[in-house]
Amino acid sequence: MTNQLSRRNFTALTLGLGLSGLAGRNALAQQQFFRIGTGGTAGTYYPIGGIIANAVSTDRIVSTAQATNGSVANVNAVASGASESGFSQSDVATWAYTGTGLYEGRGKVEQLRAIANLYPETVHVVVRRSSGAKSVADLKGKRISIDEPGSGSIINAKAILAAYGIRDADYRAENLKPGPSAEKLKDGGLDAFFITGGYPLAAITELATTTQVDLLPIEGAVADRLRQSFKFFAADQIPDGTYKDVKGVKTVSVGAQWVTSASVPADLVYAVTKALWSDKARAALDAGHAKGKAIQKAMALDGLGIPLHSGAERFYKEAGLLK
Repeated sequence: MTNQLSRRNFTALTLGLGLSGLAGRNALAQQQFFRIGTGGTAGTYYPIGGIIANAVSTDRIVSTAQATNGSVANVNAVASGASESGFSQSDVATWAYTGTGLYEGRGKVEQLRAIANLYPETVHVVVRRSSGAKSVADLKGKRISIDEPGSGSIINAKAILAAYGIRDADYRAENLKPGPSAEKLKDGGLDAFFITGGYPLAAITELATTTQVDLLPIEGAVADRLRQSFKFFAADQIPDGTYKDVKGVKTVSVGAQWVTSASVPADLVYAVTKALWSDKARAALDAGHAKGKAIQKAMALDGLGIPLHSGAERFYKEAGLLK
């Protein structure tokens, strides 16, 4: 057998390789990327985003979950085209679309659209048990992490502190993600921290295994006034034992929503929405995270303060959730 190629065989081989390369390039060109902005790795957005990204990815759709500073950062990334989608608290999404609240004077994000409401995000106020704090009002003069600029937690924290009569000048604020907040509280460098997210939150779960902590309630007349002033707040409760040796409390929550831009193609958003509510995604959500079970198609349209994307709207009409 000779190792030399005939001219005819060489031509056939190179033609075959060329066609193979062309097919590969065509397949690559047909792939559509769909990034999901989430939050810090110690929160709930990031693991839920990873589960959803994996569940909606196909040979045509490549979805990835990206760690970010949270709701505001995600809305801004969607608005600028830096990301195809992201998770946002319902209050932040509504403010952005209407140009109110945090977005007053910054212009409306009129292209913002909803894919789905996902689950309740619960406000946690975490303190060292040794602090003796029993109410948010007891945090006056304390060292408090209110999360990073660009997160939804920071907005909620400021609103809640104000409702308890605590102004910005009345405490020492730090802007840390949940993981670093938990570490600093453990080491005695913080008295308390706020985080808004679906329980159980990894940062608090880990903290409670090594440090005696308490959750402060948001309830009674103050909670009633908060819900009247900010319609996106809902009554919520963290059950006993959600975190090791930590007593449950009444608190408030906002909705976690998956948002995108009207400029993202309708067929792509339709495919992603359909995949979100597929059997594959259902199994992954149920097995992958405690909050995954709360993500239900029946509640996909609850609490939306922004319009649905046309691709998502098409799916929900087919599914019988919209007329």
